[in-house]
Amino acid sequence: MGIEVRIGLGLALCVLAGGFGPVSAASADTPTCTLTFRADGTFEPTRLEVPAGRFKIVLVNESSEAVEFESLPLRKEKVLGPGVTSFVVLSLSRPGEYPFFDDFHPQVKGTLVVLPKP
Repeated sequence: MGIEVRIGLGLALCVLAGGFGPVSAASADTPTCTLTFRADGTFEPTRLEVPAGRFKIVLVNESSEAVEFESLPLRKEKVLGPGVTSFVVLSLSRPGEYPFFDDFHPQVKGTLVVLPKP
């Protein structure tokens, strides 16, 4: 397969996955919290509280190693290289506690607490 075909397939997959067009992952009124991965292999805070509904978690990797935000109940994972900042947008209507961890440092665990809507 030639390079043109591979590039064309890659662009088609990106378009199908929503990779082009206006950025609409989170609007200005979307609640946002930040989870920071520290150089010592920990993250903070270990407890994030968000209102039920759509929200954004900014992931900041301050370490010199790769890290991974992972939650099995949420079926969400995101790998960040050293020094990278990214985000995940979630929509949860059911209040409760959802565990998460750094898959590269599995002993480091946290809890996402989804609060009922007021």
